[in-house]
Amino acid sequence: MTKALLEEAGPDGPAGLSSVAIIGMGYVGLPTALGLHASGVSVLGIDHSSARLAAIMAGEVDLIDADQRRLDKSVQEEGFELTADIARLAEADAVMVCVPTPIDRYLMPDLAPLSGACATVVKYARPGQTLILTSTSFVGTTARMLVEPLAAKGFTVGVDIFVASSPERIDPGNVTHTQQETPRVLGGVTARCSAMAERVLEVLTPSVHKVNSPEAAEMTKLYENSFRAVNIALANEFADICVGLSLDPTEITDAAATKPYGFMTFRPGPGVGGHCIPCDPHYLLWQLRETRTTAPLVSQAMTAIAERPKQVVDRVLNVLSDTGKGIAGTRVVVVGVTYKPGVQDVRSSSALDIIGYLIDRGAKVDYYDPLVSTVALGSGHLDSAIQPHGTDWDLALIHTVHPEHDYAWLSSCPIIVDATYTFESDDTPGLPQPA
Repeated sequence: MTKALLEEAGPDGPAGLSSVAIIGMGYVGLPTALGLHASGVSVLGIDHSSARLAAIMAGEVDLIDADQRRLDKSVQEEGFELTADIARLAEADAVMVCVPTPIDRYLMPDLAPLSGACATVVKYARPGQTLILTSTSFVGTTARMLVEPLAAKGFTVGVDIFVASSPERIDPGNVTHTQQETPRVLGGVTARCSAMAERVLEVLTPSVHKVNSPEAAEMTKLYENSFRAVNIALANEFADICVGLSLDPTEITDAAATKPYGFMTFRPGPGVGGHCIPCDPHYLLWQLRETRTTAPLVSQAMTAIAERPKQVVDRVLNVLSDTGKGIAGTRVVVVGVTYKPGVQDVRSSSALDIIGYLIDRGAKVDYYDPLVSTVALGSGHLDSAIQPHGTDWDLALIHTVHPEHDYAWLSSCPIIVDATYTFESDDTPGLPQPA
C-alpha cells in the first residue's frame, strides 16, 4: 500500500486497493485470486509447486465453469501473475494466506504448511500491508503466527501493519453457494485492522460479518465444520438404523426435511473427505487438550466419521455373505473415488480407505471414475477402468456418482452396494436393486 493510502486509512478503510498476493494456489487460493482479479485487482499468485503453477497457466485445474472461464481470461491479461518467488510478497498491498491445514496419520494437526507460510509473510512484511489469514486452524493461530512475530520484528499491529483472520468458505464444485454469494466472517486485531481487511474482502463478496477478534473468527470456522461433522455422523447412524429396520434412509430424510423449522438436511454416505470435515474439528480437539476441556459430542462424531469406511466394507461383507460368497478373490469395482460429486478432488476421500480395506481383506479391487484417471495407494497406484462392463466384476460399490456421466454399464453387474443411498435403479433400466 502506498504511503498516501496508509495515511488515508481510517475506520472506513483505505481509499483503494491495487494489488493482493495469494500464498497457496490450491482449491481456495486459486478461486480467491480469480475473484479478486475479475474485480480489477492485480493478483500475484504464489505457490512453491512449479507443477501446480504450470497446470494453472495451462487451464488444467478443477474449477466450476464460471471460474474456469475467469481463468482462461485472466492468464491472457495483465495483472494476473503466478510465481514461486516468495520474496515478491513485499510488492503487494495485501497478503492472503490460503495454505492447507491437514492432519497427520494420528489425527493431529500438521502445522508445517501454515507456520512456514506465516513465517515467510512476516519475513517479507512491510509497513502499510494488510495480512489476512484464511486457513482454518486453532483459536489463537493469527496471534501466535502473525501478530507476535510481527511485534518482535518492530511492527505495531493496527498502526503500521494490519492483521486479520477471515477463514475461507469456499465449497469446491458448488455452483449454488458461490464465493461471491457467501458471507465472510472477519475478525481484525484492532478496529482499523478490520476496516483494512474488509476493503479486501468486499472485493470478493458484498457481505462481510465482522466479529470482535481474530480468535472469534477462528472459532466460528471450527464451530461451522464441527456442526457439519456431528450432523453427518448422525445421518450415517440413522441410515444404519433405517437399513436394520428395512426402511429407506433417503425416504426418511426427505420426509423429515419437509419440516420447515428445527431440521437441517444432512445425507448419509460412505464417509467424508476434502479439506474441511475430516480435518478441522481435530484442530479444536487438539487445542482443548491443553485446557483439559472436553468436547465428547465432537470427539465421538469424529470417531464415527473415521470408522465409516470400515462400516461400508462390513456392509459389503454382509451382502456377500447373504449370497453365500466370501470377500477373498471377489472382484469388486468401487464406483467413484472423489470425496464428492462433480470434483476431481480425492484428498482424504473415504474411497481410498475403502479400497485399502477391501484389498487387505483379499478382494481384487478396481475403480471407475470418469474424473480421476489414477489414484495413489500405500502399495502404489491404481488406474481407473477405461470402458467398464458390469460383467467384469462380481460386485459394484457405489461411492461417488458424478452428474452427466453414464452408469448404464452397472446394469450387468451381479451385485450392487449403494453406499450413497441415492443411486436409483429406476434411473438405469435393468439395474439390479442396490443391496
